[in-house]
Amino acid sequence: MKTIRYAFWAIVALCLILIGLANRDPVTVRAMPEWLSNLLGISPDVTLPLFVVIFIGVGAGLAIGFLWEWVREYRIRANARAKSREVDNLRRELQELRVASVGAKSEDDVLALLENNR
Repeated sequence: MKTIRYAFWAIVALCLILIGLANRDPVTVRAMPEWLSNLLGISPDVTLPLFVVIFIGVGAGLAIGFLWEWVREYRIRANARAKSREVDNLRRELQELRVASVGAKSEDDVLALLENNR
């Protein structure tokens, strides 16, 4: 299984290296349109290799997706916590009932039956 995992990550690394080598030409990434940057007098431009822009885009997409999924599953996690607390309370109550029933059995059985019927 480890060999398959290492082979998979080696293939992924090879693909990333090939993408990087094929797309190493510099590109200019602009934060706003050219007419707006001329109007405001600021030009937030960055020149990066294309593969860096691609990897940043993929990473940002993954981060946004993971965050979206984490927020979406909040109800499920809250429900699981509530059910876990309920199970803990029920286990504690069951343990107390078992201890009480053991104490009742040490007395007379007839008295214990009369106590339970009340």
